[in-house]
Amino acid sequence: MRDQLEDIQKHLDDGYGRAQHLNKVELPKRFYKDVGVAPVDGGFTVTLDARQVRTPGRKIPVVVPAAPIATTMAEEWLGQGEFINPATMPTVRLINSAVESGEDNVPAFRAEIVKFAANDLLLYRAESPQELVSEQELVWDGALVRIARHFGVSFQPTFGVIHQPQPQTTLDRLAEVLESENLFTLTAMVSMTGLTGSGLLTLGYWHKLLTPDQVWAAAHVDEDYQISQWGQDEEAAERRAMRRNEFDTAVAVLEALRF
Repeated sequence: MRDQLEDIQKHLDDGYGRAQHLNKVELPKRFYKDVGVAPVDGGFTVTLDARQVRTPGRKIPVVVPAAPIATTMAEEWLGQGEFINPATMPTVRLINSAVESGEDNVPAFRAEIVKFAANDLLLYRAESPQELVSEQELVWDGALVRIARHFGVSFQPTFGVIHQPQPQTTLDRLAEVLESENLFTLTAMVSMTGLTGSGLLTLGYWHKLLTPDQVWAAAHVDEDYQISQWGQDEEAAERRAMRRNEFDTAVAVLEALRF
C-alpha cells in the first residue's frame, strides 16, 4: 500500500512544485498540427494529426468517459506553441496520472482520502490567537455540521497537533461512501484532497454540500490569517495561484463526471 501511495504522489504532487520542475527540463518541440476529439470504445479520446494520444510514461491510450474532459484536453494540446509545456496542461496531466495509475490503484485512492479525513484539517484547531480561533469556528464548524448530518457520522475536533482518533464508525462510513467512485473521479478527488489538506472538504464538495469557493476558503483559513498579519510575498502568491489552477482543474473534471 505504501508503494502505491508513493506512486500516486508522484503523479499528484503539488502543482507549483511540478510546474517548477517542468520549467527546468528541456521541452519537446510540437510535433503535430491538427487536434481533434473522437468517440471510441469506452468514451472519448484526443487525436493529434488523427492519431490517438497516449500517456507519456507507459504509452497507454487515453480514453475519458466524458466528452467535456476530452474537449478541454484538446484545447490544452491546441494551445501549445513551438514547444509542448506540460505545466500549461493541467487537465492532460491529471488524466494521464489516472490512466497510468490504473484500476489497481483505486483502493489506494479511496484509502488516501479516508486517511486525510481521519486527520483532517478541519479537526485540528488553534488555541490562540482569538481572531484565528473565531475564524476557524465560523468557517469550519458549519462545514463539519453539514458533512456530519449528510453522512450520519460524528467527529471529534481537538486543539493543537496531538493526534485525536476519529470514531471508527465514521471512518467506515466515509470509506463506504467512496466505494462506488471510479478511477477518474477518485484521481480528481485525491488531487483536491492533497491541495486542500482535507478529505472532508473534498467529500463535502463532491456531495454538493459546499461550493468550490467555500472549499478553497476553508482550506486557507490559517494561511489567510497569517497573510492578514504579515502580508504575502510574491513567491507565495504565485505558488497559491498555481495551486488554485490545479484545484480548478480537479473541479472541472469532477463536474464533467457528474452523469
